[in-house]
Amino acid sequence: PGGPGARAGPQGATARVNGVDLYYERTGRGKHAVLLLPGALGSTKTDFGPQLKSLNKERFTVVGWDPRGYGQSRPPNRDFPPDFFERDAKDAVDLMKALGFGKFSLLGWSDGGITALVAAGRNPEQIHKLVVWGANAFVSPQDLKLYNAVRDVSSWSARMRQPMEEVYGAQVFAKTWEAWVDGIAQFAHRPGGNICMDLVPLISCPTLILHGEKDPMVPSVHPQYLLKHIKGSRLHLMPEGKHNIHLRYAEEFNKLVEDFLQE
Repeated sequence: PGGPGARAGPQGATARVNGVDLYYERTGRGKHAVLLLPGALGSTKTDFGPQLKSLNKERFTVVGWDPRGYGQSRPPNRDFPPDFFERDAKDAVDLMKALGFGKFSLLGWSDGGITALVAAGRNPEQIHKLVVWGANAFVSPQDLKLYNAVRDVSSWSARMRQPMEEVYGAQVFAKTWEAWVDGIAQFAHRPGGNICMDLVPLISCPTLILHGEKDPMVPSVHPQYLLKHIKGSRLHLMPEGKHNIHLRYAEEFNKLVEDFLQE
């Protein structure tokens, strides 16, 4: 029993965008469209389970996607040209256009947060609200040390590796992760380690920055920089949070985000 709306999980499909078949899942039927942007090598399945499941389905239409070369948006294999964040940002905005959303909000985690910053800076008229966490507008020498320390995935715990190995297989995961470390490292050679420092001041939508104060990958200089350079933004700190606050503290995170999106 139950009509089409009775299906428990989100619906998965692909859309042809900029020459690539992008996988996405959507759930909810609210007027306010929201795109979830995953982290490095991330996918909607590995990165946003609690958001797809629990964000208010009456108020929001939630879309999770796998960026090109990640998760189920393969082929193509993932590569990291100097403009890979710009490319992901264009894909993200064009995917939402293809799905018929003229204006929408962005929730971006880690690399997906960087992609969301770029998208919001480049497309101010289309982005309704912006939420980012674990994101950075530049790469410092200290950041580079943090990335290089996790370059070899065989040094990770099995628990950390498992979700990625289930998506990619052990070898492809290890190789793609190393390519990501090289890809993010290329920004360290630019003046100021610039990824998107020039775009951040162009962001005009209401912006919420969240930060886990124990995040081992993203020092607090990064959320502070975003707070200072995004007009009217605000920062919410989670004292016990690490990098994945939206998974570890999903209920608290979802409530903060829903309240902000509904203001």
